Amino acid sequence: MTFNPLEQRGIPLDQQLRNWRELNVLPVDPDHSDPYTKCRIITMNGIEVESILFSHQFARVCQDQEVKRRLAEIRYIEQQQQKVVNWLLPGQSSPLETTISYEQVAVDLTAWVARMEPDPYLKQAYEFGVLEDFDHLYRYANLYEMVQHRKAEKIVDGLTEVMPGRPTKFHHRHPADNVRDPYDRNSAAPLSKMHALTVMSAEQQTMNFYMNVGPQYMEPIARQLYQEIALIEEEHVTHYESLVDPGETWWERLLLHEYNECYLYHSFMQAESDRKVKAIWELHLNMELEQLRIAAELLREHDGRDPAELLPPELPAPLMFEPNKAYLRQLLDTQIDLTTLGSGYVREAHERFERMQDALMGGETPPSEAIIDAHREAFGTDYRLETEGPHPAPELQQQGSNRT
Repeated sequence: MTFNPLEQRGIPLDQQLRNWRELNVLPVDPDHSDPYTKCRIITMNGIEVESILFSHQFARVCQDQEVKRRLAEIRYIEQQQQKVVNWLLPGQSSPLETTISYEQVAVDLTAWVARMEPDPYLKQAYEFGVLEDFDHLYRYANLYEMVQHRKAEKIVDGLTEVMPGRPTKFHHRHPADNVRDPYDRNSAAPLSKMHALTVMSAEQQTMNFYMNVGPQYMEPIARQLYQEIALIEEEHVTHYESLVDPGETWWERLLLHEYNECYLYHSFMQAESDRKVKAIWELHLNMELEQLRIAAELLREHDGRDPAELLPPELPAPLMFEPNKAYLRQLLDTQIDLTTLGSGYVREAHERFERMQDALMGGETPPSEAIIDAHREAFGTDYRLETEGPHPAPELQQQGSNRT
């Protein structure tokens, strides 16, 4: 059945305000909930946070007081939505357990987007990034067993493999080489725009999460690993945000933010196995439909454009969380050696990359390698969760090590 959010009417804005009892949602069960339910929660939290931050930035450059008031009304509702979504996460989960779920999001969300992306240049950007998130999951899983004496397989439930990706120590590039070329706002497919916004929002939320929870650990190796990977998340946000055409007007961006929220809530409503969470996705979709209607009105009034010119006549196929094991193994086989140069990708180390490596490493073992060494010393091997078939990583890891 086709669904065009522009043709739907949602809950009127003045009826969207919720009281404390309604905001006080029950969290999901950390031991029995579907791992992908937690992934959907983490994704939508990042989407809501991005919408809020975007609205604040818009308000700071907007000279129309009436528009600023309208943005403030919507933004307060978005803040309530963010609180409901994020508060679905179980309080008894440690920050490190939540971190492993964050990296499961990064792996399976980005892999799905890469598989569905119609633009080859954008597809390559997602394929490049996902191999780094894949390795972060591996590093954090080893840390988890070291400091909490538990295995990540309980969290990812075999849906996502845990094994080395592109080694984290090779993720530290010169900042200039993290800037990609943007899509063209006039010719890019709406799906491509939503993909870029979705992955950027998820990576931004991961960056902010690590920036805040990293120093809460007492174990030096944990503090150091969070610090290292948090710096790489800065690179990833730069990588993905640069894909967005800077020529998009504020009104276009507002419309796309609201449309993308409709798309994702609608997608997750289709797949959600937890009835309580599914009801929240449905409620928020009906809120977003009205917020989209207001954004469409603002676009017509201030940009002189019809939103139907910018958006598809119906929602694309739902965004799904699902295993991407074969796809990721294919990328490990073919792309583990890549690094970036300018807005493109190369297989050989170059001067800027080597200077950055030398400046950061200083001849010392980085935390991402130290945690694997520590795990091997404590347990005799590193922690991995491989669910099928032989893994080609040893040779590829050796190829990667030839770059420094």
